[in-house]
Amino acid sequence: MTRRSRPAPALRKAVRAGAAAAIGLAVAVPLLRRRARIPAAATVAACAAGPLGLAVLHPRSRKRDVAMYALQMWGFTMVHELPYDDPERLRARLRIRYPIVLDRAIGLGRLPNARLQQGLSRLPGVRILNRFLTWAHWLWFLEPYLALVFVLVRHPQRFPSAARRLAAVFDVGCAAYFAAPTAPPWWASEQGQTEEEVRRIMIGVGEETWKSAWPAMYGALGGNPWAAMPSLHFATSVTVAISLAETGRTAGAVGWAYALTLGFALVYLGEHYVTDLAAGAALVVAVRRGEPLVEPLVVGVNHRLQRLERLASG
Repeated sequence: MTRRSRPAPALRKAVRAGAAAAIGLAVAVPLLRRRARIPAAATVAACAAGPLGLAVLHPRSRKRDVAMYALQMWGFTMVHELPYDDPERLRARLRIRYPIVLDRAIGLGRLPNARLQQGLSRLPGVRILNRFLTWAHWLWFLEPYLALVFVLVRHPQRFPSAARRLAAVFDVGCAAYFAAPTAPPWWASEQGQTEEEVRRIMIGVGEETWKSAWPAMYGALGGNPWAAMPSLHFATSVTVAISLAETGRTAGAVGWAYALTLGFALVYLGEHYVTDLAAGAALVVAVRRGEPLVEPLVVGVNHRLQRLERLASG
């Protein structure tokens, strides 16, 4: 039996240094991109390299899986804002009309957003409804990650696949934001494009709930206002619901109850068109059906990362 030779110390140090640099650049480049005028392509590349560097630098473990996903989501958060670094250029490519046309067809001549807002405004408890649905919307900033924590703790063997699917939905949706920036209904209404008023109900609830702190909170969460098609709010909640359903009926029921509540809230609150939600659902189907197609590529990348990991560990 031949013994595997250990890599030269210089090679080991070079691999580890390269992996550490990839992680550092993934954090630093997005933060410095405006000041240093770093091209968008370089920023995307740096964000993509971060999780790969982490996979090389640390052996496979549950902690590493969690850290890789956290670094992936850091990259998504930064990259999805990139198109809005130049609002005027993005505005020149902005699509406004096509979701309005499609949603009017769905709503039999009227926008479902406007139908819901006008119809439910007559309810005696509409303020409570507005608060409940707004909080359901705000909860999305935690829900996918809380669901992954549940999977990690209760069904750790399912965590890598659940995290991989969720990351793929985020990343493919982000690519769509670059390719076809689309205005949400509340923005189109403010610009007089919808002909029917569609209010952004979250604004009123936020001002009432958070008082003077609301402007700063709203500015921090604003990001790219033209990242609407497909609805990643709905797509990720559906993805999480499917992953939870794979762990058991009760968890699946909770996941689906939230996803459907959020879908209704997004339309009623004026955040998304029904068309956005349909595109989000189609994205989930595409990612799941595409898994077998990309599996050979994933296996090949993992094989190369494992070779580098062995070099880095010596």
